[in-house]
Amino acid sequence: MTKQYVLAIDQGTTGTHALLVDRDGSVRGRGYARTEQYFPHPGWVEQDPDDIWRKTLQAIEQAKRSAGVSDADIAAIGVTNQRETTLVIDRETGEALSRAIVWQCRRTAPRCDELKSQGLSGTIYAKTGLVVDAYFSATKLEWILNNVPGVRTLAEQGRALFANIDTWLMWKLTGGAVHATDVSNASRTMLFNIHTLDWDDELLRIFGVPRVMLPGVQPSSGIFGHTASGIPIAGVAGDQQAALFGKACFKPGMVKATLGTGAFVLMNTGKTPTASKHGLITTIAWGIGDSVEYALEGSVFIAGAVIQWLRDELGLITDAAESERLALEVEDTEGVYFVPAFVGLGAPHWDMYARGTIVGLTRGTKKSHLVRAALEAIAYQVCDVVKAMKAASGIRPTEIRADGGAAANNFLAQFQDDMLGAKVSRPQIVETTSLGAAYLAGLAVGFWKDRAEIASLWKEDRAFVPSGDRDRQRALYRGWRRALTRSRRWLTTDAGP
Repeated sequence: MTKQYVLAIDQGTTGTHALLVDRDGSVRGRGYARTEQYFPHPGWVEQDPDDIWRKTLQAIEQAKRSAGVSDADIAAIGVTNQRETTLVIDRETGEALSRAIVWQCRRTAPRCDELKSQGLSGTIYAKTGLVVDAYFSATKLEWILNNVPGVRTLAEQGRALFANIDTWLMWKLTGGAVHATDVSNASRTMLFNIHTLDWDDELLRIFGVPRVMLPGVQPSSGIFGHTASGIPIAGVAGDQQAALFGKACFKPGMVKATLGTGAFVLMNTGKTPTASKHGLITTIAWGIGDSVEYALEGSVFIAGAVIQWLRDELGLITDAAESERLALEVEDTEGVYFVPAFVGLGAPHWDMYARGTIVGLTRGTKKSHLVRAALEAIAYQVCDVVKAMKAASGIRPTEIRADGGAAANNFLAQFQDDMLGAKVSRPQIVETTSLGAAYLAGLAVGFWKDRAEIASLWKEDRAFVPSGDRDRQRALYRGWRRALTRSRRWLTTDAGP
């Protein structure tokens, strides 16, 4: 094969990364463009699909320029994406019919309460592996169908098409020729049966979604379509599943934690889905060939985003890197705890009405204490998930493979390690979400031979091992659990914009 690169597109909540990856798993070109978010009401989060597409093109062109390559050098494209973010496409015009509703958006929380009161939680979990929450796509799509004028009529006519971001990018990359998704993204919609591997008619009736508007579902590694220049789109996976694949967590029991805008912890459970009674969800990790593999997942809504908030809204820091220096200026938080439940609490608590809380303030509290408390909050939330994961699976993880922007913070990585009591390893290439998309695409076209070859490309940058006083760490964690109770159900169920 003469083509030397796989292009990975990682369309995330705050922006789009594009990477050109060679056969050694090394990144030879990078591009990035930031995406705007809109907050029209408290708890509502939206994005402009056209802005996402423009920024994706900018990132791709920047990556190609930085590597000095053209489309002729690219063997395949892999796409990974923010998963539950929802939009609707007009089949005739090729354009989006409204803004996208972002995964963080809470506008459909009252509808989720209705579903729970109707006794549908068990049915939905049994079919999808998901808890009933505004996080997932189904209630977002239902909201668009019921509230954006004309969309339901167009959907019933087969003209309005449902899309998550992977589907939107493939639609645009192929000039409207492909309306598809992969099994990992489909499993995040609350409309897809993870056992039958098909859209579920009962769920479609519950949410009033016409089957005709749904994309075709394919394995995560395989040819989806081609760009105008003939490059195959050959790998697609939701961002957290792609990160699990990019960290070569191919064996049951292997765990990864991505510390990005949110924090997402996944454990590979193999070819059998593992049910959880501990606030975790069961999801499809990926599909390759005729089989799928599953994972347990705990999703924390606000992780690195709390550092962005300190920077952009409070002005306590000028950049994310400054948070590490400030955290190390003090020995501890002096009893300050920060629960960053800006959009509610995700796993394992699933409280749509929790809100951000800072407790333990005194006249002696400095900004260093607040910044340190914010970083510690990220670690505490991951601990909540890992403890639930151990309870659900019976496996105590001995190693967590971590990545994401916040994982570059050495203070956070060490504190996380101390609280978990398990090795935290950080890769040399932190963009493992993008690598996962590249690997899935490369497998489909023979760029890499098999998963064993991909596993050999994993390179550890630094390992953090537990240190410190375990009794003190247990006491800190008890304090966190007390702080959590102060943020729970802050809003009443009839609260809204």
